[in-house]
Amino acid sequence: MATDKVSTEYGSLVFTDADMQERLPKPVYKELRQTIDDGKPIDLGIANAVAHAMKEWALEHGATHFTHWFQPLTGITSEKHDAFINPKDDGTVLMAFSGKELVQGEPDASSFPSGGLRATFEARGYTVWDPMSPAFIKDEVLCIPTAFISYTGEALDKKTPLLRSEVALEEQAKRMLKLFGKEPRRVVTTCGPEQEYFLIKEEDYEARPDLILTGRTLFGCPPAKGQELEEHYFGAIRPTVNAFMKEVDDELWKLGIPAKTKHNEVAPSQHELAPIFEQGSLAVDDNLLTMEKLKLLATHHGLACLEHEKPFDYVNGSGKHDNWSLSADGENLLEPGANPEDNLQFLVVLACLVAAVDEHADLMRASVASAGNDHRLGANEAPPAIISIFLGDALSPVVDALIKKERAESQSREEIDLGVPAIPNVLRDNTDRNRTSPFAFTGNKFEFRMCGSQQNLSDPNVVLNTAVAEQFDRFVQYVADRSDEDFTKVAVRFVRHTFRDHQRVLFDGNGYSEDWEKEAEKRGLPNLKSTADALPCLVKPENIALFEKYGVLTESESRARYISAAEQYAKLLNIEANTMSYMVRHMYLPALIDYSGDLATAIATKKEIGITGKAEQDLTQQITDGIDKIYETVDLLEKKNAEAQAVEDCGEQDTFYHEEVIPVMDDLRAVVDAMERLCGHDWWPVPSYNRMLFWV
Repeated sequence: MATDKVSTEYGSLVFTDADMQERLPKPVYKELRQTIDDGKPIDLGIANAVAHAMKEWALEHGATHFTHWFQPLTGITSEKHDAFINPKDDGTVLMAFSGKELVQGEPDASSFPSGGLRATFEARGYTVWDPMSPAFIKDEVLCIPTAFISYTGEALDKKTPLLRSEVALEEQAKRMLKLFGKEPRRVVTTCGPEQEYFLIKEEDYEARPDLILTGRTLFGCPPAKGQELEEHYFGAIRPTVNAFMKEVDDELWKLGIPAKTKHNEVAPSQHELAPIFEQGSLAVDDNLLTMEKLKLLATHHGLACLEHEKPFDYVNGSGKHDNWSLSADGENLLEPGANPEDNLQFLVVLACLVAAVDEHADLMRASVASAGNDHRLGANEAPPAIISIFLGDALSPVVDALIKKERAESQSREEIDLGVPAIPNVLRDNTDRNRTSPFAFTGNKFEFRMCGSQQNLSDPNVVLNTAVAEQFDRFVQYVADRSDEDFTKVAVRFVRHTFRDHQRVLFDGNGYSEDWEKEAEKRGLPNLKSTADALPCLVKPENIALFEKYGVLTESESRARYISAAEQYAKLLNIEANTMSYMVRHMYLPALIDYSGDLATAIATKKEIGITGKAEQDLTQQITDGIDKIYETVDLLEKKNAEAQAVEDCGEQDTFYHEEVIPVMDDLRAVVDAMERLCGHDWWPVPSYNRMLFWV
């Protein structure tokens, strides 16, 4: 049966807890569990035993190599494969894997972005085993999740700060919970990333240099049909896509990734995959694996998977909703209970979250800033660039009542009568959803909806974890400063004052409206519309101090991350500008010149027999004018891009690209797209939107 197959194969390529129990001596297993569960340091003797068992398990599953799998500042994953072989004097080999090889590796760190932490000649870097994320087998290689640090100990990756932020949040959460008489063994974040993506035919992908080089279409006139009929969302899944999705499920389940939901998204050819919640850093690891598998497996079906935030204009782009919550020994700290106004612990956690998001809205915005995501935010397909919080019908009255020192009316779940006897009635949830809110409460978690589809979720979770840790710390200190007062009264006062002081960030209305942008400005909420505007927030003194205080990032690491992100933004736009220039000069201009030449020949031929072709003459003139405009604009783009490349300061370079280069790119696209509307189909050198988005 299929169910038995899934149960048997689920996690079969993961070195699971069951595998550890079966293969490790009991004392070794106990020590390893203490490392995983309690963060206890692991000694080399234990590591040697784990390495041997892990190697034997991997060999049985066909693995020949191992790799330290890590996440450099590029945001994607990296790996260097080493064989298990150890040559012997008699010409044979011994398959070996030591505890030292398990715990620490040494990839060349010079060619990864470091934001100035390492010079090119300073090549040494270390990968360090993260035992909290299980090893797995991918393409006959044993993959060991690791952190990546420099020779001098600075974090060169996305994972290290995430793990540090989880430690900081757990420490402060335990202090907070102790005031409520609870001493949990572990407090962990949970995360459920919803991954959106597009699928197009591989042959169309290969015919578009812009998709290959930049991940998005830099040109393309609007399709005759977009998403206006709204029939694609949750529509019947095409057989080819369904076969692809089935293979994705099978492969992810083997890797222990709890892929749960799959469906068509709003835009044509757009889809979504959502997993069941996992512990925070593991969920990030699994999402990166999911993204890799989506791209790889699409090729098995003649498809290309596009994970860019905006691969096509005129239809919705792709995001990655970061569903975040906090759990103490299995208790969801964001579960309101039947009467949230009576649940003091929940209200304290909620108040701390509201304060964290309000006080560090700039960091939240910067954590999702990228050249790709700039195309989505505020475009009526994703939340605006203004950070606000949606609480909904159940919690907003409670918060308002607390601020006013009134008693809140509990919003009990109502039964909805559908008026059809054969269909059972359903219970209405406590609150509706707000698709326009950047940070929305959705029952027992918050959904951060601004994240880009191709980004590593470590960045927003580092900010969120650290900001919430700061507020838990503030609550503990607030109570300590009033130790002679009744705890309940002090806690209620903290909640009331916190909601009052941060009420400006609470908004349940339409985030797409112009009125909200004006209202947000009146409230003093930041509106950082572009990546160039947002990234400098990373190096504000108060933000550097936040990360330093809780041991998440040193000042040098914060500055390095700003430089790395700023450089990446400029590099991506440089690639886009160069790609536009290449396509215009080598594809569009020759095609248009050929087309106009054929039209001119047709006009001349007709004239010889006394026929005046007005349509041909008008069309030839429009095409010729367009060719001249394209030629003029591509020259200007190349000039502006050269000027941008000459700017040395990374912040100033980002601003120049945003203010000077992008407008010219937009102008060039507009005139090329206008010509696509006029040019004959047989002359146009690349697949159109009509073809790419609506394949059968």
